[in-house]
Amino acid sequence: MSSVDKSTALELYQTMLMIRRFEEKLFYLFSTRAMPGSMHQYNGEEAVAAGVCSCLNRSDYITSTHRGHGHCIAKGADVRNIMAEMFAKSTGCCKGMGGSMHIADFGVGMLGANGIVGGGLPHAVGAAWSSQYRGTQQVAVAFFGDGASNEGSFHESLNLAAVWKLPAIFVCENNLYGFSTYYRRSTPIENIADRAAAYGIPGIVVDGMDVLAVRGAAREAVERARRGGGPTLIECKTYRYMGHSRFEKPCYRTEEEVRQWKERDPIICFPEVLKEQFSVTEEELKQTEIFVEKEIEDAVRFAEQSPDPKPEDYKKYIFAE
Repeated sequence: MSSVDKSTALELYQTMLMIRRFEEKLFYLFSTRAMPGSMHQYNGEEAVAAGVCSCLNRSDYITSTHRGHGHCIAKGADVRNIMAEMFAKSTGCCKGMGGSMHIADFGVGMLGANGIVGGGLPHAVGAAWSSQYRGTQQVAVAFFGDGASNEGSFHESLNLAAVWKLPAIFVCENNLYGFSTYYRRSTPIENIADRAAAYGIPGIVVDGMDVLAVRGAAREAVERARRGGGPTLIECKTYRYMGHSRFEKPCYRTEEEVRQWKERDPIICFPEVLKEQFSVTEEELKQTEIFVEKEIEDAVRFAEQSPDPKPEDYKKYIFAE
């Protein structure tokens, strides 16, 4: 808590709100068929991306999952370019050729979303090794879901990072379900963070609906990584409100379960913390909401008015110039 002042607390709220409003706008646009393709939404998990990325520098790296919009926004990518990418426009952060599941922005250290479960973990280890080799003090964060913790890439990545004491932070967003499978049906332990013990690194369990708790755990892990202490595994207990993807109906969950988690919604609960602990006024909250709404609407206009990529444009991005 001591590392968070009023300005930082408001920024955390703004980031979470930006992610939520972005996802809600996407759902509307997809539902009205104004946008191509499909998507996996981040609603409910905003506190994880906001809390972790608030501890990172622009030059630090992150790798994401198929549910990557929130990570991209929290890492500092321009929401207009992200929206344009969702519209498959040439002004998108991947020039309209990546889309939702492969969104990336190297300019802010977002190395990319990944459609392969657990696919981003080895990438983050490579980025962390590069930082260690070059002596740049950068860290690399791998975001992944509970399902990825049962993939070989998870164990290989943690093992190598631990052996070489790489500046890597592994953030498990445990939203309880891998597609429709409850995580305890495929994982024999209650806490995925307990697996850190096998690699001799810290394993931390944190409330993923509490942005300040997430930030506190991430800050400690980042500081440890920068001073050469090696990696940390952070498990954030969180929840996704939507289905696994755009087309899926989450009939495997009860309405009561969803309701109980929504009672802890960070977008709803954090404003009270802001008022009580940081003396944020209702007017300041309102102005933040107005700012976010304008940013989202501006992003939509920018995307709709942007040109489509030309069929031959793919040739520009095969080789580095």
